[in-house]
Amino acid sequence: MPALRDEDRRRVGLNAPAPVEIDSPGPTAPTAPAAAVDFGRPRGKNAAMPRESPISLEPYMDRAQRLVRDAHANGGLAPVDLERFWADQEIAGADPFGRNIPQCPLGIHMHGECVFDELGVAADLARYERDEDWRLPLHKAYNDKAERIVGRRLLGERRSDPSRRYPPVKGLHDVFEARNEWQAGSWWLRQSAANEDELARLLDRVEKRLEDLRSFLLPPGWDAERDRLLALGVTPPLYRHQRGPVTFATSVYGTENLILLIHDRPDLAVRFGDLILRAMLGIAAALDAEAGYAVPAAPRGFSFCDDNCMLLTPPMYELFGYPILKGIFDRYAPDPGDRRFQHSDSEMAHLLPVLGRLNLTGVNFGPALTVGEIRRHLPGAVIYGQLAPFTFCRNQERRIVAEFCRDFDQAAESRGLVFATAGSVNNGSRLTGLRLILAAIQRWGRYDGAS
Repeated sequence: MPALRDEDRRRVGLNAPAPVEIDSPGPTAPTAPAAAVDFGRPRGKNAAMPRESPISLEPYMDRAQRLVRDAHANGGLAPVDLERFWADQEIAGADPFGRNIPQCPLGIHMHGECVFDELGVAADLARYERDEDWRLPLHKAYNDKAERIVGRRLLGERRSDPSRRYPPVKGLHDVFEARNEWQAGSWWLRQSAANEDELARLLDRVEKRLEDLRSFLLPPGWDAERDRLLALGVTPPLYRHQRGPVTFATSVYGTENLILLIHDRPDLAVRFGDLILRAMLGIAAALDAEAGYAVPAAPRGFSFCDDNCMLLTPPMYELFGYPILKGIFDRYAPDPGDRRFQHSDSEMAHLLPVLGRLNLTGVNFGPALTVGEIRRHLPGAVIYGQLAPFTFCRNQERRIVAEFCRDFDQAAESRGLVFATAGSVNNGSRLTGLRLILAAIQRWGRYDGAS
């Protein structure tokens, strides 16, 4: 095993003595080289500002009650000028920080699973996933209702064309031998290493795999299919999104295992993280080449979904997660306007100082965080939030309105808020609830003073 590098020790605040080989022979060889690493309370550049107290919704409940009452008096439909709303939304959504936008942009995209509760259909996510003949009629019925309630058809109704679809390529989880399995209504990665020895051997195999990554990623017959589809004007999909490094690593190696690895064997944790970054850069470069992009001309931007980042202290995250995001952004989003996006719908406010150094341009964080504290650490990021997903899917009408008013008040001066759920949009989220938000934005979320 390689020695713990000085730069890795500096990442976690450990003074760097002469390097020690972790696997060096003899009874005096250290078995826990990171025992002196302080992974506890962050200091200096990683020190978070004191958390503000949760902002009470009580000051907003009276106005919320008025709007809900108006909606109930109108057959459950909140009063809103839909044509005007969507015209203003087009302007506002184009530049959430714009000084001349008329209103707070809306960022809620109703997901397919919302059809079940809305239409009174028993939820069957597995069938919804695989059976297009069943899914598309549900979309049409949902869209017919959506068009009446919010003035837009929200879900796709176009049938896919298998003849214009690329064969699937392998992903990062395949590189790390983690199987992707459908379980309990969602896709889950199965753990591929259970202890340090297994992880080290897995990383050896990953390193070998990276020597000819293209051959590993692409299925048999790929070249012929690529040439056929390119002739039809269909370009191969690029790799610009990834399950975040902590969530991915906890899937591959286990949650407690990863935490203990970073604490006890930061050298092996760093090797794990370095190979994740190398594999990601390799996958992106390989698929860029298949699409015909030279390195400087490849499309910019990258996004991560990393709910489990909350499990690490700031020094732990700086050792393991931060270098991966920084390496990807340095390559694929180096300029100020490039998309650098992080979704983490968990209580991860303690990581805001570290994430702030990545100059993120878009974030979707958990509902325990406030617009104000996110903005203090990420002044240039568009904030997608902070409506609690359970408030929306439980159709808690007064809270839906009050949470918007709370968030808009915090964003009114700096702007850059796109009102959305602070996380997912789940079954139970209703079209009448969405219309209520449209009405709240039009009534109390305007920057031009009109209503």
